[in-house]
Amino acid sequence: MYTVTVRDHMMIAHSFRGDVFGPAQRLHGATYVVDASFSGPELGPDGILLDIGAATELLHEVLGELTYRNLDDDPAFSGTNTSTEVLARTVADRLAVRATGLGPVERLVVTLHESHVAWASYERAL
Repeated sequence: MYTVTVRDHMMIAHSFRGDVFGPAQRLHGATYVVDASFSGPELGPDGILLDIGAATELLHEVLGELTYRNLDDDPAFSGTNTSTEVLARTVADRLAVRATGLGPVERLVVTLHESHVAWASYERAL
């Protein structure tokens, strides 16, 4: 299995509902380093899994829809705690819609790094 990963970042604001979140129930900011890892068992005719430049642009486009925004105000997240896990799934799903034609890619893993010691990932088929 071949894997190619591209990286970008996003900065968001949000708050959480539920006592488990303690002070994070108040509005706060978060900066995530975001990795998108594309995998497939074969390389294309050019000897690559996918065009890294195109994958980088797609990730930047998806993150641009979220960055510098208060996610509490986004109707797409109404009634949802925008946890790191939820955001990883959101980015993966939005990338998957745009990833057609990138190459012989079958799987996508999106990882949001909350800090240098904590991160969450979401994996899906393409």
